[in-house]
Amino acid sequence: MASKAMIPFLVAMMLLSGVCNTLLSKYQDLQCVRNCDPEDTGKIERFSQPVIQTAQMFIGEMGCWLVVAGFAIFRRFSNKDAPLLHGGYEQVNSQDSTEVDGDDDLDRALCSQEEADPIRKPAMPNVEERTPLVGWRVFLLAMPACCDIAGTTLMNVGLLFVAASIYQMTRGALILFVGLFSVLFLHRKIFLYQWSALFIVVLGVAIVGLAGAIAPNPQGQPDPKSLTGTAMLLVREASHHVKTAAVSVGALQTVLGVLMIAGAQIFTATQFVLEEWILENYALEPLKVVGWEGVFGFLVTLIGMIILHLAVGRTDAGRNGYFDMQEGWRETTQYRSIAVTSILIMISIGAFNFFGLSITRSVSATARSIIDTCRTLFIWIVSLGLGWETFKWLQIVGFALLVYGTFLFNDIVRPPLKACARPRKPEPLLEETPIEHM
Repeated sequence: MASKAMIPFLVAMMLLSGVCNTLLSKYQDLQCVRNCDPEDTGKIERFSQPVIQTAQMFIGEMGCWLVVAGFAIFRRFSNKDAPLLHGGYEQVNSQDSTEVDGDDDLDRALCSQEEADPIRKPAMPNVEERTPLVGWRVFLLAMPACCDIAGTTLMNVGLLFVAASIYQMTRGALILFVGLFSVLFLHRKIFLYQWSALFIVVLGVAIVGLAGAIAPNPQGQPDPKSLTGTAMLLVREASHHVKTAAVSVGALQTVLGVLMIAGAQIFTATQFVLEEWILENYALEPLKVVGWEGVFGFLVTLIGMIILHLAVGRTDAGRNGYFDMQEGWRETTQYRSIAVTSILIMISIGAFNFFGLSITRSVSATARSIIDTCRTLFIWIVSLGLGWETFKWLQIVGFALLVYGTFLFNDIVRPPLKACARPRKPEPLLEETPIEHM
């Protein structure tokens, strides 16, 4: 009963940490770092360091090792306090069969107690019969970590140009690529109505992006960097609205941001498929999976930041840009609001991973989809309340299509036509419980 009572608390904390992470990241992007005084003649420049924000995410994931260590210390001291739990007491002249049976019963009781506790589930291996993921095999987790680097960095760049709610809604395109990659590489089977659901999701993402382009984010947009400016120029030349000047620079930035966020889901889906393949063959606690990916991701990101700073960041064209590591560090440490939000983002990522894993391993995928929908809705409501964006009816239509397509794909709602109904027991795209990520 106590474990069931913990689930609402875990759901609330997962929602809180997930909502805070997206809102804190957007708040950080809105902080002015140059030409902030009214007397300054130059245009206001805001914090635009997506690579540093990616490093922050991996530091937060590495924080999962603190939870793993806490569980290990708790188990060690709890066992010492109860010697009967680890064979500290032995009855003299007892029959061996009786001792073995008693130990087996005790082990089963302890395992069932741990399985019933949703708090401990993230620190338990997925399947004990599989080969432990130890030694050199741990480096397999570097592959999904590299995908996470590419996906997260692209999403951080996209968040610079769009509102927080549009960012969160566009991430709903993930289900499209997970579905496609699961069919291509994991040989899963999806049915006609699920293909229809994927089409609905794509349509919803397109409408959300259109809503953002028609009414761009009221907050100031960052100055485009050289690569971004080139991309926007190509979009502007290809658009038939250029003649009438119907499309503003802010609208083009919004479209570019949506495309970046949607494209980043390709890397995120690849990461999920790689994790699925690894966890199908090896056994490792989910929290350790996140912790190892945090270690590998941070090291690769740090090396990449140094190389890109030396090659691009310190040049005249790259100064104050995305790859100017020195300027990014100065802005993060000099401005208190950025430094505080960086720490809060790390904490929120670690908390989201822990509470998300606890929920995902304790409830169904149906409940997980509903929680993600609530997270997007809360981000939208808070953004409206803070004045970061304006209310758009078209965005509601896109969000409704996203929710319906996701629910239809996950069998939460029934397909409208009986001919499209699933003829047999559902087969999950990812048999292993997906590892939580922001």
